[in-house]
Amino acid sequence: MEGQPATAILRIDGASRGNPGPAGCAVILEDGDGRREAHTRYLGRATNNQAEYEALLLGLERAAALGYRRLEVRSDSELLVRQMTGAYRVKHPGLVPLHRAVSRLLPGFEEVCFTHVEREANAEADRLANLAIDEARTTGSRG
Repeated sequence: MEGQPATAILRIDGASRGNPGPAGCAVILEDGDGRREAHTRYLGRATNNQAEYEALLLGLERAAALGYRRLEVRSDSELLVRQMTGAYRVKHPGLVPLHRAVSRLLPGFEEVCFTHVEREANAEADRLANLAIDEARTTGSRG
């Protein structure tokens, strides 16, 4: 995309009430030129870890659509970050297909690095992920 910086920060979070239970995810994309956008998605019934992966998928899809080539993914999910960096294997049957889907998207970028952040540093993405659940419950959406 012309004029679009090649690098962005992608903040992600997933939320589940009941684990598994009603779940939502959120992403915030920011670049050095001050462009910023946020997206949420209601997921229906999912675990918290599944919601974290769904957030990553949503964020990667959006970043690719906007033409970003390099991403720094920031997540408060230590499990997701360690699995994406190869420190942990993905063994849970509910996460394997999500990890594969993410892995298929990664070659579309020049560079993607993953950074674990403390929950407090990810408060806005957390608020938005929970908002996705609240709004779905208010409107009666089902996943």
